[in-house]
Amino acid sequence: MARIDIFTDGGCSGNPGPGGWAFVVLSDGQLITTSSGSSEHTTNNIMELNAVINALDVCTIMGFSDVNLHTDSQYVKNGITEWIKSWKARGWKTASKDPVKNRELWEKLDGLNSKLNVTWTWVKGHAGIKYNEMCDSMVRAEMQKYL
Repeated sequence: MARIDIFTDGGCSGNPGPGGWAFVVLSDGQLITTSSGSSEHTTNNIMELNAVINALDVCTIMGFSDVNLHTDSQYVKNGITEWIKSWKARGWKTASKDPVKNRELWEKLDGLNSKLNVTWTWVKGHAGIKYNEMCDSMVRAEMQKYL
């Protein structure tokens, strides 16, 4: 079975502000697909979540089940691997009893994550990692649509 690697990124100009998300999917190191999108008024965290959700959705459509997802977002990585268990146990409340922000996106991500065998890997952003940098460039191009 092929090794599937996904790189994702999201961001916005201002927070909130115009934003973009992007992902790259590789199979055994070969680029097989990319995608990106944008929103006129959003947040960095929403764009990071959208990048991962869209990437995992494409993987399910393409029939991949084992993926290694590389994100430069601690929010996404920690949210899906650690915090979500407590959020769900507390009825989608944070430790300070506030409603979890972006709950609908977390629920989508949780559903996709449960269908796939995802290894979550944090990568340092803006550190010269080829496909992370490619995603960053795609995100910036998406943001430019509104600037």
